[in-house]
Amino acid sequence: MNETEGYVKTVIHQQVGSIEFYHPQSNSLPSGLLEELSKAINHAAHDPEISVIILRSAGEKTFCAGASFDELLSIDNTEKGKKFFQGFAHVINAMRKCPKFIIARIQGKCVGGGVGLASAADYSIATDKSEIKLSELAVGIGPFVVGPAIERKIGISAFSQLAIDASMWRNADWARRRGLFAETHSSIEEMDESIAKLALKLSRSNSEAMAEMKKIFWHGTENWDSLLDERAAISGRLVMSNFTREAIASFKNKV
Repeated sequence: MNETEGYVKTVIHQQVGSIEFYHPQSNSLPSGLLEELSKAINHAAHDPEISVIILRSAGEKTFCAGASFDELLSIDNTEKGKKFFQGFAHVINAMRKCPKFIIARIQGKCVGGGVGLASAADYSIATDKSEIKLSELAVGIGPFVVGPAIERKIGISAFSQLAIDASMWRNADWARRRGLFAETHSSIEEMDESIAKLALKLSRSNSEAMAEMKKIFWHGTENWDSLLDERAAISGRLVMSNFTREAIASFKNKV
């Protein structure tokens, strides 16, 4: 996959593995990038040169715009729809199973699947410009695959607020107070400084202890391989509806 279509790359420095993704359409995620991202996380999980992982995206304004609308419009049957949404399931499950802590660097807006990535990280650090929104219901589907990760992180009440009012942006302070963001900073520079300090500290910690802690943090999610697969099937069916196809086409015509 070339840079005009997006990329996923990993850089290792002082036992910190930085996994960066990019797509020219506001860091949205087509199936190819989702596959590359899950592979990169799985590889880093077993790389002895990596003790801690930073998940980041390129650019300054948007962390992740969620699912690729271009690809959603190209889906012409429910099996293809399910397979696309399984891409998000595979990334979330890779993050869940990874025995190393994952720090998410949230430098801008998170939409849909982007909120799911921030939730599946073990520790998310953001700028105060990092607004969040679950826009799925607005296009006739729902945050089914990312929902368990978001609900686990911020609770059913906050998750349902995001899912029901699918057009409302919540600011970074809202996200911090509900536990999605562990920290917020007034500039990208301050955020990066905080991330670097934490990552360096963790890289010098006991890897076995961190792996055991991660098991505890994710206790109760052992059924997520099958759960997220079932959720992907729901999204794959709904994305074929006339409502969803017309809503996505209308949205694309506005931007």
